[in-house]
Amino acid sequence: MKTGRNRQHDLGHVILRNLSRYRRTGKTWEKCSPSPHPLILLGYTIQPSHERDRLCREAPMVPRSSQLTVIVTTSPTPSIPSTELISSVLQSFHRHCTDLISARVIVVFDTFDRVGTRSRLKKGQATPEVAANYGVYKQNVKELILREYASSDASPDPVMQEWQDQAEFGLDHLNNVVDLSITQTDTKQVTFIEPAARLGFGLAVRSALRVCETPYVWVQQHDWALVADIPLAPLLEIMECSDVDQVAAVKYVSFPSVRMLSYATQPCVLDFPALRALTRDLTLDFVPLSRPEMTVPLTPLYFWFDKPHIASTEHYLSRVFPNRLTMRRGEFIEDKVGQQARQQMKEGQWHKWACWLYYPDEGKQLCLGHLQGRTWNGAEGELLTKYGYSEVDTKST
Repeated sequence: MKTGRNRQHDLGHVILRNLSRYRRTGKTWEKCSPSPHPLILLGYTIQPSHERDRLCREAPMVPRSSQLTVIVTTSPTPSIPSTELISSVLQSFHRHCTDLISARVIVVFDTFDRVGTRSRLKKGQATPEVAANYGVYKQNVKELILREYASSDASPDPVMQEWQDQAEFGLDHLNNVVDLSITQTDTKQVTFIEPAARLGFGLAVRSALRVCETPYVWVQQHDWALVADIPLAPLLEIMECSDVDQVAAVKYVSFPSVRMLSYATQPCVLDFPALRALTRDLTLDFVPLSRPEMTVPLTPLYFWFDKPHIASTEHYLSRVFPNRLTMRRGEFIEDKVGQQARQQMKEGQWHKWACWLYYPDEGKQLCLGHLQGRTWNGAEGELLTKYGYSEVDTKST
């Protein structure tokens, strides 16, 4: 199948209304009628190349990590109070995407609903041992995150601001809220959210998004590690410069796990004419303006996965969480909204979701490894050894 890998989507020729940067619109706009250019109608100005280059040189350089907040969701697992799951994730950040360590971070400590003899963590049931260890685990994670994310000159016991909030869900009823306790360093670099009752992944992410002050988020479950390098800064630049692209906007980017290798040629794409055509037309090498020698391969993705992803904060809140009825307590985004998104995409509404998959080596490069948090029982060093890391943060276990 021809994937269009020979084509490039160069973000370079159109100056944005509120940003000193450009982009070329690519083949999408070249096919438009010779009447006023579609972007001119939207209030954008087409600039000659020499003017584009001048403004590009004069544009201030802003660290890309300052545009991003990492949202980490964690919950009871058999391995607590060990923090090796999250330590493994952070080690993978250090190895494959250090910008994720310099960004702001919000950690949501979801909890359990009840205690029972059998562990049914996805249903909110924890064993007595796990329930007893969870408080110690939360403290261990807080210490670990503060060591990793607080600035190097920060106090080992930083000043934390505290406030209360609520997560509402379902019908507007007094009982359909969960109280939240939120603590944050005075620099806003680190934030912890602790619900009084179980939220579930969906409401945990929404609670963090509401605290977030950056335009983009990296959503990270506690048992997915990076196993390949991620070009975070170029991806953020591509997302920022695609904001006005009505055909190929980039609002969400996920990364290949084992089941998503060679995604563009899987039956979930090829068996549907609309998806097959979109993949043929929009599987592209994007060229970030600041790195013209670099290409970032992306292919359309026809689902909204919970596994690690980058997304526009505003798009997340408006598209996934438009109102309190969207997500009930205990639900996962991919189980609820993911299915709805895929159906709409099959009906020709992919652009509403603007989901993409990072697609290096024609989709053959694995980027994510699943650490199986609900079943792993905490064998010392097992996770880091499995994914090639030689050091374990023994202070956090």
